[in-house]
Amino acid sequence: MIEIIFQKKQDAWNLYQHLITRLASWQETNSILLYEDRNRVLIPQQYYKDEMLNELKKSFYDFIVKAKRDEWFRSILADSYLFTDVEEQDHIMDIIYSVLEGNRKELAPFMEGVEENSLIECAVNEILNERVSFSFDSFVMFRLKVYVEQLSQWVEIAIDEYKMEQEYQVFIQTLRDFLAGRKPLLTHLYLVIDENMVFYNQHFIEMKRSELFKAIDRKLLVNHPVYVDSGTIAPLLSIAPHTIYLYTDDPQQPLVRTIINIFEERVKISTISALEDEKINFFSKENENIR
Repeated sequence: MIEIIFQKKQDAWNLYQHLITRLASWQETNSILLYEDRNRVLIPQQYYKDEMLNELKKSFYDFIVKAKRDEWFRSILADSYLFTDVEEQDHIMDIIYSVLEGNRKELAPFMEGVEENSLIECAVNEILNERVSFSFDSFVMFRLKVYVEQLSQWVEIAIDEYKMEQEYQVFIQTLRDFLAGRKPLLTHLYLVIDENMVFYNQHFIEMKRSELFKAIDRKLLVNHPVYVDSGTIAPLLSIAPHTIYLYTDDPQQPLVRTIINIFEERVKISTISALEDEKINFFSKENENIR
C-alpha cells in the first residue's frame, strides 16, 4: 500500500471520495481504495501499473485543480487580503476563471506565468512515479511552491480588477441618479459610434460639436472631471433623451457598454448598416406628412 498522508482529515476524505468516483471502473472490490479513520488515503500497489497508473495520475491532478485550487484561492483571499465574505470571494474568483477561460483578454497579459497544466502534471508524475508514501501538505509546500505563489499573484490581479469594477459601479449609479433628475431636452436622438462619432437629433439633423458642448450641464464636468467623457457621455446625460438609437458594429466596446449601463432600457442597439434604412424610412414619412 502507498499512503498519502494529510494534516486535515477532511482533505483525506475528499481525496478518497474523489478517487473512488473517478476510478470506479478500475476497482475490483470496494476495498481496493481504503480510507482509514486517520489522516491518510491508502492506494494498493496494483494501481501503479500501466493504464491504471495513468488514471490515478489524472485523478490526482483533477483533485488538485478542481478541489484544492478553489480552497487555496479562498485561503489566500481571507488570510492575505482579509476578504472573508463568500460572495466577494466568489466574484474575485470568477474574474480569475474568466481570464483562464479566455474571456477577459485584456487581463491575460497580467496573468501570464508558468503553465498551470504542465507544472501540476510534472509534479504529480514525479511523486507518483516514485511509488512511495508521502505527505500531501509537504508535496504542496515543496513541489507546488511555484504554482501556489502564482495563485497568489492571480488573486492580487483579480482583487485590483474587482476594486476597479466596484468603483465603476458606483460611478455608473451616480450618473444614473443624475439622469433620473433630468428633464429630457429631446424625446430621442440617433448616435453613431464607428470610426467617427456622430449625433443626430430627433429630426435626423446632425448635431455639431459646438451644439453638443453648449448642452452639457457643467455640474457633470465639475463633479466628475476624470470619468465623464465630454464628447459623448456628458452630452447624452445633459440632453437625457427618452430613447437613444445607437448604431455600432462593436456593441462590446467599452464606450458602448458604458452608455448601455447608464441609460439601460433607453438604448436601442442596431448595426451601422441599419442606419441608412432608418434614414430612408424617416425622410419618407417626413415627405408623406408634407404632402
